[in-house]
Amino acid sequence: MRVLVVEDEVVMARALQRGLAAEGFAVDVATDGDRGLDLALEDDHDAVLLDVMLPGLSGYEVVRAMRAAEIWTPVLMLSAKDGDHDVADGLDLGADDYLAKPFAFVVLVARLRALLRRGAVPRPAVLVVGSLTLDPAARTVRQDGADVELTAREFALLEYLMRRPGQVVGKVELRDHVWDSAGDDLNVVEVYVGYLRRKLGRASVRTVRGAGYVVADGGA
Repeated sequence: MRVLVVEDEVVMARALQRGLAAEGFAVDVATDGDRGLDLALEDDHDAVLLDVMLPGLSGYEVVRAMRAAEIWTPVLMLSAKDGDHDVADGLDLGADDYLAKPFAFVVLVARLRALLRRGAVPRPAVLVVGSLTLDPAARTVRQDGADVELTAREFALLEYLMRRPGQVVGKVELRDHVWDSAGDDLNVVEVYVGYLRRKLGRASVRTVRGAGYVVADGGA
């Protein structure tokens, strides 16, 4: 397994390189964001360890550019910034996991092996289905290039459907994953699908009788 380490602290980078090599990994190292992105875009790594604070491009910019280029190599972000919003920003931009410094090397290796087991699965940071574009990090929805204002619950429902393009999603699954309580009446799903259709067009969410709903391309 080949791992790319993007870390500007030379001592830390060398320690990671030595430690990972001892665990049987082949390791490439970049000490700034621009070089890190160049190596990541070559797409011949099985995982990337990516610091957030880097010279040149930040780790956030690197992972955003990777996902925009449809490079789905698993990314474990490393940072001394461990606030909830810092973690959320990294994950929303396309990272797979986030580890705050200082960390135990054994934990890093365990997290890394978990990502390697998962593999490079497409996880676009910005979701696109037909004329609809949803950006989870920016909390924005656009249809045919125009902004669409959604409530938090409408946004969550649309995001869940757009993460499963072409897949019919049942009412029970939608209720259990989008609403706080699985005890809510299933009618709440129908109500919010109706809200989405009013804002995005009736063809935006298609009903599959007896099965559930599937997001369409957002036509009128």
